Amino acid sequence: MKIVRTDAFKKDFIALSRNIQKTFEEKIKLFMLDIKHPSLRVKKMKGHKNRWEASINMFYRFTFEKHEEFYLLRRIGPHDDILRNP
Repeated sequence: MKIVRTDAFKKDFIALSRNIQKTFEEKIKLFMLDIKHPSLRVKKMKGHKNRWEASINMFYRFTFEKHEEFYLLRRIGPHDDILRNP
């Protein structure tokens, strides 16, 4: 499945530390292999029809949508920020 990033995701990603960027790159590979992998802790976001969140680590998350041919990465950042601006 293909990955598409929103402009907001790209902007969020650039603002992250290099360490978190590297951790995300490892997690996105895992995500592509097995979206249900326990370390990703994927769950549907309340109040949204097609919005999900996944863990990078205990503090950072990324949000995405599932589409037939691709995943749309929407936002990335600290958990509380992601919940305020999904």
